Amino acid sequence: MMPRLAILCPGQGGQHPAMFDLLRADPRTAELLDQWLPPTVLGQPLERILSDDTLLFSNLLAQPLIVAATLAAWFALKDAVPAPELVAGYSIGELAAYGVAGAVQPQQAIGLATLRANLMDACVQQSPRQVLFAVSGVDVRAVAALLAPLQLYVAIETDADSCIAGGHYQDLHLIADDILRLGGKISVLPVTVASHTPLMDAVVAPFAEELRGQLSVDPILPVLSGLSGQVVNRKEQAISVLSNQMAHTIHWDDCMDACAEHRITVALELGPGSALSSMLRARHPHIACRSVSEFRTLQGVVNWLERL
Repeated sequence: MMPRLAILCPGQGGQHPAMFDLLRADPRTAELLDQWLPPTVLGQPLERILSDDTLLFSNLLAQPLIVAATLAAWFALKDAVPAPELVAGYSIGELAAYGVAGAVQPQQAIGLATLRANLMDACVQQSPRQVLFAVSGVDVRAVAALLAPLQLYVAIETDADSCIAGGHYQDLHLIADDILRLGGKISVLPVTVASHTPLMDAVVAPFAEELRGQLSVDPILPVLSGLSGQVVNRKEQAISVLSNQMAHTIHWDDCMDACAEHRITVALELGPGSALSSMLRARHPHIACRSVSEFRTLQGVVNWLERL
């Protein structure tokens, strides 16, 4: 039986100095990366960025790098793997998902990622210090109730008792003790933009306007909306979702459940990192989940899929 494949496109957080090594081992993919990520696009050589964590985790560079790595992995593998039933992306990964689905070309997607990051950084400059932090071990509804009186919001729901929250850094200490008292755990993420919260409201309209000029075709593959887990198959829907998700809660738990509802049997995360495949494996153990980053070669990815 042919596997029913879902492609998962990661968000920020999994960057590391060797994130392009596996891809560069393939000459064709290495050539693509040279075309997509010249110093004129990034403002400096890629090697310098990869050797400096301050640059690597900066919002302005992280977003286009994540999109480039994701799409390079897809272009290296797409002719050797089954046609995906679904594509799903987490945060900036949702933009990459439309590159996988053929609604936008890779260099366009990288450019849109840079614009997205610039718009978000402009919001940060006009605001007190922002933060994203993971909360686990507490019901998300209880977390939302604690956040509500403050400039803090649930940004991404990942499970009934885990989420990413974001907002003003100065408000984090006001609820930290309450979360710990309820038995929860807090981990501050290496992201300085409160994405997927109302603090990003100002970026929605300008990003939507840019998307209208660049997303000119419907996605060839079904893409899951991060806002709802529903299937998107029209460019108008894609424009609405990709712009509005910047300032509204991502329901990644619904995306994972949608994979199960669509009878997905195997999920491949394009990397870097393996957070999405780990979450899906934990939530739906019957789905075989791996990340490209777990393999030593791209052929190893193909071999794994062929054995299923």
